[in-house]
Amino acid sequence: MKARPPSRGLAAHRKKLLALGLFVGVPLLAHGAVAWFTPIEPPVLAETTGEPTVDPGDADLRVLGPAYARHRGKVLEVRLEGSPEVLGHQHGRLLYPEMVRGEAELYGDFEAHMPFAPARWLLLDLGRVRFRGVDQGMRDAMRREIGAEARAFSPDPFADFLPTYQRFVFLHSLYDIALSFERSPLVGCTSFVLRSGAFEGSHVVLARNFDFEATPFLDEGKAVFLVHEEGRLAFASVAWPGLVGVVSGMNEAGVGIVVHGARAREPRTEGEPVVHAARDALARAKTTAEAVAVLAEKQTLVSHLVLIADAAGDVVIVERAPGEPDTVRRPGGDHVPLTNHFEGPLGTDPKNQEVEITTSTRPRRLRLDELLANLPRPANVEAVVNVLRDRRAPGGEALPLGHRRAIDGLLATHGVVMDLSARVLWVSEGPHLSGRFVRFDVGRLLAPGYDPRSEHDVVTLPVDPLVDTEAYRTFRANGSPHPGAP
Repeated sequence: MKARPPSRGLAAHRKKLLALGLFVGVPLLAHGAVAWFTPIEPPVLAETTGEPTVDPGDADLRVLGPAYARHRGKVLEVRLEGSPEVLGHQHGRLLYPEMVRGEAELYGDFEAHMPFAPARWLLLDLGRVRFRGVDQGMRDAMRREIGAEARAFSPDPFADFLPTYQRFVFLHSLYDIALSFERSPLVGCTSFVLRSGAFEGSHVVLARNFDFEATPFLDEGKAVFLVHEEGRLAFASVAWPGLVGVVSGMNEAGVGIVVHGARAREPRTEGEPVVHAARDALARAKTTAEAVAVLAEKQTLVSHLVLIADAAGDVVIVERAPGEPDTVRRPGGDHVPLTNHFEGPLGTDPKNQEVEITTSTRPRRLRLDELLANLPRPANVEAVVNVLRDRRAPGGEALPLGHRRAIDGLLATHGVVMDLSARVLWVSEGPHLSGRFVRFDVGRLLAPGYDPRSEHDVVTLPVDPLVDTEAYRTFRANGSPHPGAP
């Protein structure tokens, strides 16, 4: 009996299966090839050991050698001390639960915004290829610290996403990677310095809002790190578990540094992450001039602004962009404001001009200038926090809650007031700037031999009255919308 040829329907079905196989198989093969050819290997590390224990007299206090973690109010207070490997080990073991939660939220948000898995692989693979050499711009000490942190992060529930060390390198470069994209959520910060008698006691004060529209964990789980690296100045950094770089920090000498996103020139893939550059400056500089010199040594990946002040009242704004020498501006006056646009030679860059036209940097700057001009003299810390919490447009015009043109758009990851003269930090508890501000006596907390069992005073500024209003409850119930340009 003669066999019948395959039907046209079966042939068409086979073609569909082949197309489906190619659609799924090619991305899988490409994804595997990228993983094979873009590994980032950890450096050789000294051995580290030790596990944290819970203090028998304080269930919130975790101790590992001279390091510890506890809460002051709702803010995590973390001391790390030793060599780069020891710092990384202490970090990974003391803060393991918080780091797991933070990464889980980050990847959960990633999946929610991009539910199609091959699209996530593509974006991840593009990042792996583009930034495959990003660790080469890091100092050896930072690679060793990140390597020890990755080794201590065990078990790693996200190892299938990316190998631990490679993933941690990318997480430490997240600020630069995020800024390299147009419409970055980091172009939205507001800072200012008071000096020359503008603050009570003639103290020098640096205040800032760090606006970053990311996972709530960066706000709710924020940490104040107290870092003692061998042979270097101790410093405090307001960040989140997993990161000991600096976006907002102050050292034992009274030098304060904050970083702002900006846009000019073209991003590069070779250079030192800005959070590491700022950290190195705090760990080496006893004055603003010394911090400027440290930054000048470093090649930048993306454009940004760095506001630096010291206890003597020397204040500068360093404007940085890839391939350009740093521009150091020395503003006059007793109030020094900063938002997110360049005012030096980079101000003529088309990308900066686009930022000035399309984002909230100009309205926030105009409103900040108004508030500082009318600030009581001398101001106290409550008046400074009120500036950070301002929610009006220039001229005092009312804005909808959460509007990005406001200094306080109800989206800051942290608000900080640094009294550089007294070595004191005030840090927002959250949500955003609406909760209390908690006082950290950094001078005492950074002192050699400080014992966390010796005290646990919690001194705070009050919750923003906004939280008790119907308008705020409605804002939260509606999902905390943020109208307006970033």
